[in-house]
Amino acid sequence: MNKKLTKSSVNRKICGVCGGFAEYLGMDPTVVRLIFVLASLLLGCGVLFYIIAAFVMPDGSNPPTTY
Repeated sequence: MNKKLTKSSVNRKICGVCGGFAEYLGMDPTVVRLIFVLASLLLGCGVLFYIIAAFVMPDGSNPPTTY
């Protein structure tokens, strides 16, 4: 099985970064989004990481997986 980390084309709210991580890890996208919000509020690095990932991660066209 060849999994690639790409931005989600289905589970996207802004750029699809959190949805892409959720599809790659087999998690619910809402949980990943909450982790990003908590990292932003508590550590201050979530927003910077999201912006970098939005530019670096390629767009994906994979069908969504069931959770």
